[in-house]
Amino acid sequence: MTSPDDVIELSVETPPGQLIRYNFAELVSALGAEDDPARVAVETNGFRQGLVTIYPRNPLAEIRAVTREDLVMDRHGRITCGRYHNGRPARKRLYDPSTGSAQRFLLFGTTGAGKSKSLQIELIAEKLNGIVSWVADLKFGQSVPEADGNVDWFVRTPEAAILMLMAAVAVAQERMRRYSAAGRTAFLLVSGGDPLIHVRIEEANRLLERGAPYRDLGTYLIKELGRTGRSVGVGIGLSAQASHLEEMGGSDTLRAMLKEGEVTLLRWSSNMMQQLVADGLVPGGEQLMPIGKSFQTRQLRSQFDPHTDDEDDAAGTQGMAYLLSGPRPTGLMRHFRVGSIAPLPGLDPEILALYGPGEPARLEAASHKAAGDAYAARHDSAAMAALCEAMQQEQAKQTAKVQATKGGRSAQLLEDRIRVVLAEAEEAMTAGDILAAVNADGGRQVGLSSLRNTLGVLADGGDVVRAGHGLYALA
Repeated sequence: MTSPDDVIELSVETPPGQLIRYNFAELVSALGAEDDPARVAVETNGFRQGLVTIYPRNPLAEIRAVTREDLVMDRHGRITCGRYHNGRPARKRLYDPSTGSAQRFLLFGTTGAGKSKSLQIELIAEKLNGIVSWVADLKFGQSVPEADGNVDWFVRTPEAAILMLMAAVAVAQERMRRYSAAGRTAFLLVSGGDPLIHVRIEEANRLLERGAPYRDLGTYLIKELGRTGRSVGVGIGLSAQASHLEEMGGSDTLRAMLKEGEVTLLRWSSNMMQQLVADGLVPGGEQLMPIGKSFQTRQLRSQFDPHTDDEDDAAGTQGMAYLLSGPRPTGLMRHFRVGSIAPLPGLDPEILALYGPGEPARLEAASHKAAGDAYAARHDSAAMAALCEAMQQEQAKQTAKVQATKGGRSAQLLEDRIRVVLAEAEEAMTAGDILAAVNADGGRQVGLSSLRNTLGVLADGGDVVRAGHGLYALA
């Protein structure tokens, strides 16, 4: 099918019993589009059908700037963050009014892919729509500096991020108690009610990668938010440069939970794509057209041609992505431009103008007590520094205990790790609580069944007592 703009669209279908498989480079060559492979867009339904669109020029080479109007939620809780290659709006959901559920967010992209600017779009939208934003920018605040002062809570260090996650879990639990008492089963985004809360961890791999000091605790808190936050209006979002499971807490549960939300994939590395496919974030049977680093088309010329220009001045592909959780997961899109194109020595005035004047949405007063000292001290740098230092000291103590525990061969046993946890506990613990504490001690991760078996052995030997139904304490 040919359009008036000389756009060619091919509808393809494989015989029954076969799935669509193709090599993008070979397809581009067959279509004679080697001059600019980005002129070719391929979408499949993951089975037998596909659409191949050939444009006279790259449809996403130019993209307009985002406006505040784009970022006002529609009746489905969506904002318009960019456009697809066919010119149609690309939307992300910030809230699901049909279920009353807060959203989960994953934003992946390699260095220079436009991850920070894409996150800025969502944070600006949150302020415009009255969503309470808690942001941990673990690049020391360098990724989204304009968000500081335009969100309810902004932190820059792993310690502060942990305090923020603890506060969010406590708020979710407090809301659950209030909602349960009122007979409510879902969150309602209504005027005068509790505000929607989004907790964002930028550069999440710095918190969750192997060897990070707060990895286990951070993973546990994020999983807890994912489990309990949806029905009480507390969403969680992670932005990271890589998607490998080991850089995201090493937790299959966490990954499986988060990938049910809004998943955005910017430019990736080959290793990242392999991991995304393996983890099921890319729908089975579907392929994604690769996103190059720039729009420049490599042309081979004689190495002795005096007119050969080696300067790399081609425009970049920042912001191009796939909305894997959207209705068109294999449709290439590009985020609207946000902020200045050229680097600036300070805060970007265009981004600040998009945030606009006025205070951001704040946490409801009914949850201030649950949010605790860290929330109360969020604008007091000295008080926050003291809380973070206390956390560092506590972490150092725990690390020292673990190292001491691992000093002898027998101290690496699960029995000894359980004894340490119960010895430090102020009251009897459930098996689930013991498991979380054991897996947060820096040692090898264990499963619930192994822990229950070991608890049984310790109880039979008299080292542990059953202090009540499902409760254990050190004898």
